[in-house]
Amino acid sequence: MRLHYAPTSPFVRKVMVLLHETGHLDQVELLEVHTTPLAPSADVRASNPLAKIPALERSDGPALYDSRVICAYLDERFETGLYAAGWDSRVLEATADGIMDAAVLMAYERRLRPEAQQSNDWYEAQRGKVLGACAALNARWMSHLRAPLDMGQIATACALAYVDFRHPEADWRKGNETLADWYSEFESRPSMQATRPPAA
Repeated sequence: MRLHYAPTSPFVRKVMVLLHETGHLDQVELLEVHTTPLAPSADVRASNPLAKIPALERSDGPALYDSRVICAYLDERFETGLYAAGWDSRVLEATADGIMDAAVLMAYERRLRPEAQQSNDWYEAQRGKVLGACAALNARWMSHLRAPLDMGQIATACALAYVDFRHPEADWRKGNETLADWYSEFESRPSMQATRPPAA
């Protein structure tokens, strides 16, 4: 298997943390790419018509893309049990992916769009999604986050890490102290330390 990846992508990081946690990193060849929505990688587009990462090439079928699809495939292939909590694992992963989506759009707005065309209202709307999801995690999902390791936890940690990485001013910890305490412990895991993105 070959994984098209970039170390700063939170969606890629989900896959990488899964591989570290389950001890299967050596079974995937890593192909680092440089791609943006404005300058997509031809190599990535060959595997994913949407030209987005991660994309996983496999010998027994077409390439897989979207991090949730890839993680579910690897979980089934390696029998890791990271979706053992059923729909709760998947809803938590979807919530974390929503945080990532909004945070990536915030980054694109500030990093890719010319300053004269940037919309502060758009940026704040995405920030509101991040903060709303964090509040929901803090209020409803802590018992699940403290349960045995699953994909929802991995996705949540990667999402919060990306917000810290690109948007430290978002201040997601305010009012979400229980979630912040959980994240502080989770990010110390070797899998998280091994997949930290390089300095922006």
